[in-house]
Amino acid sequence: MKTPKLPSPTAQALYRSATAAQMAQLPVATLRVWERRYQVASPQLSPSGQRLYSSADVERLALIKRLNEQGHAIGQLAGLDMPELQRIAATQSGIGHGLDLLPECQVPEHTATWRVVVIGADFAHRLQHPNLLRQLHRPIEVLGVFDEPAQAVKKLGKQAPDAVLLRAPSLHAEWLPELLAAAPAWSRVAKVLLYGFAADALCQSLASSGVALHREPISDASLGRWLSSLSASNAAFANAQRRQPKPRLWNDQQLAQFATQTSGVACECPRHIAELLQQLAQFETYSSECSSRNPADAALHAYLNQVAAASRTQFESALQRVALHEGLVLA
Repeated sequence: MKTPKLPSPTAQALYRSATAAQMAQLPVATLRVWERRYQVASPQLSPSGQRLYSSADVERLALIKRLNEQGHAIGQLAGLDMPELQRIAATQSGIGHGLDLLPECQVPEHTATWRVVVIGADFAHRLQHPNLLRQLHRPIEVLGVFDEPAQAVKKLGKQAPDAVLLRAPSLHAEWLPELLAAAPAWSRVAKVLLYGFAADALCQSLASSGVALHREPISDASLGRWLSSLSASNAAFANAQRRQPKPRLWNDQQLAQFATQTSGVACECPRHIAELLQQLAQFETYSSECSSRNPADAALHAYLNQVAAASRTQFESALQRVALHEGLVLA
């Protein structure tokens, strides 16, 4: 009987679309749109027609996603190779040029210490590797290294870290519920997971629950860049949460009443501004609710909420000016 041929130990790991998108922290639908419109990746095809991505593909997609969130157009990024993308990332300051449009919403550079709890000694050892540390753009403080979450909770008490870094060789369906049962105070704390094996459906479920996960193996340089991106997102969300937007000057009923007043402005600007204010206020509420419902995209929705609040405040000032000019009555 012929001995089955074993795969080469140096064979490259390949991932299907769903897994690759998840590892790059991208919605699968976004990855497909980017491929169709911008040819952002050139994955291999399996004999059955499945699109297969290498670890290098995933690393490049994750960097493109990060730069796109920082304000760079996907059409400009899609054709660049990895060294070119890394040069752009190296010159990026703060969260991204896209936030410069609204100074009141801008997040400062992430120089504050990232306070983390580590579950798993192997993960803690990797955090000491020089090649990994060079990729981090802010200091990291390890509050403690533990074998189990329950040990960390007992040791730290009510002290809340910025993030929990975990390593699990394999995952099962009860992994996250067990973690939250042991550490209920961590329900809103960022969770970063390195894992060996898990079903795709479980990985998607964890990602939708706000867990940032990456399958091993991963190089120190790639792990450092990934952690740097996550810590920046974590800081952006915390910064946005600290800001309290100004309360609305008028409710929907008052704006509707204002919009019905007769105006001498031929283009009906008063009515249009009143309607815009209603829509902005509604989107402000919507984005605030999204940041609570979807922990995976909490930082993005917190940023959108800040943008909506800042825009609403500016249009309220515009409405006051128009009303004064036209002699209209504001509540």
